[in-house]
Amino acid sequence: MKKMPTVAFQTLGCKVNHYETEAIWQLFKQEGYEKVEFEATSDVYVINTCTVTNTGDKKSRQVIRRAIRKNPDAVICVTGCYAQTSPAEVMAIPGVDIVVGTQDRSKMLMYIEQFKREREPINGVGNIMKSRIYEELDVPAFTDRTRASLKIQEGCNNFCTFCIIPWARGLMRSRDPQEVLKQANQLVEAGYKEIVLTGIHTGGYGEDLKEYSLARLLQDLENVKGLKRIRISSIEASQLTDEVISVINKSEKVVRHLHIPIQSGSNSVLKRMRRKYTMEFFADRLERLKEALPGLAVTSDVIVGFPGETADEFQETYDFIAKHKFSELHVFPYSKRTGTPAARMDDQVAEEVKNERVHRLIELSNQLAKEYASNFEGEVLEMIPEEKDKEQPKNGLYIGYTDNYLKVKVPASEEMVGKLIKVKIIKAGYPYNEGEFVRVLEDVEQKETILG
Repeated sequence: MKKMPTVAFQTLGCKVNHYETEAIWQLFKQEGYEKVEFEATSDVYVINTCTVTNTGDKKSRQVIRRAIRKNPDAVICVTGCYAQTSPAEVMAIPGVDIVVGTQDRSKMLMYIEQFKREREPINGVGNIMKSRIYEELDVPAFTDRTRASLKIQEGCNNFCTFCIIPWARGLMRSRDPQEVLKQANQLVEAGYKEIVLTGIHTGGYGEDLKEYSLARLLQDLENVKGLKRIRISSIEASQLTDEVISVINKSEKVVRHLHIPIQSGSNSVLKRMRRKYTMEFFADRLERLKEALPGLAVTSDVIVGFPGETADEFQETYDFIAKHKFSELHVFPYSKRTGTPAARMDDQVAEEVKNERVHRLIELSNQLAKEYASNFEGEVLEMIPEEKDKEQPKNGLYIGYTDNYLKVKVPASEEMVGKLIKVKIIKAGYPYNEGEFVRVLEDVEQKETILG
């Protein structure tokens, strides 16, 4: 019996990369490959790289070298953002055989066959800035069985001064609405209750389409039978239009959690970053959203120590976040990204100043997260158990997220993983809340359907 060829994947970086690795795996699966762990000896290694910071590049190189050491005879394929922006750098690593950027991933298997015949390294990276069509990469099911990502767009037109991503991903391209809805239906049929809409600039969906928008897509997804939750992975304040807020207000499925990157709470810093909103506009959107979705959790990204950030500008950020009670922050010290305007700016902030500001914001984030969770103590919420509590595997506790993104530990069973259940929050906390199991929702709905 012929041995199946094996492939191992390692993904660095964002949710979009993880989605795309799943899509690339589908292509290998169709060709009869078996997937093995990255630490195992494999015939092919696929490394999906990140380039968002200089550290991302460095980590990508380390992982590539690790794969080459694992099996010097394997075919080493490098894809993703670092491969797109620096193909020559990647090709120069001894042992790299194939480089594909952030498009033409479907050609990877053809390149592998070509490499096996010719034994010559292949650089398959094209000019991403010329790409105008969304590359279809289908993912009918995921390795993770509880939450499914659904990629709806690619690229970004913003060109913020700290960011390299438009050069790695190209300009804004929206996925065909029919393809999005087709895949949403496929995912629900595969048993997923929650879909996370994702992309490089998710909220920009539809900006390049005629008479179609994110608001229209959300309305159409509302009609997908069996879909219980729609989560938007990230959306810019400038894209939270009145129409989007109105659709969210009427929706039965959009969850009470939005990730809205703020980056800074100071208008002068935002201007230097080339962000497309003011803090007054951001505050107005938050107020409107909290009216539409009472109990809304707003998480955010903040960059601390951007070039020229003064103590007063940092304080403006701190005060804005405290006043508007964000529920959790991802805090990043500004790090120079070679090739971006911000890396060439004067007034780079000293590392110790950045670190002190990062710690202050993390402390604020922890405090706000606890405050937010405490509002729900004693309440019954919906959650989807995702995995067993690894810290206490014998206690029968499972971890999952409520619709408003509270992380809950609850007594449950393996059968409940991926299902929608009701839990009562008996002890609020951070990072975990303690929950009490109330009931499985689906069983009740099925009974009602049978009795109905």
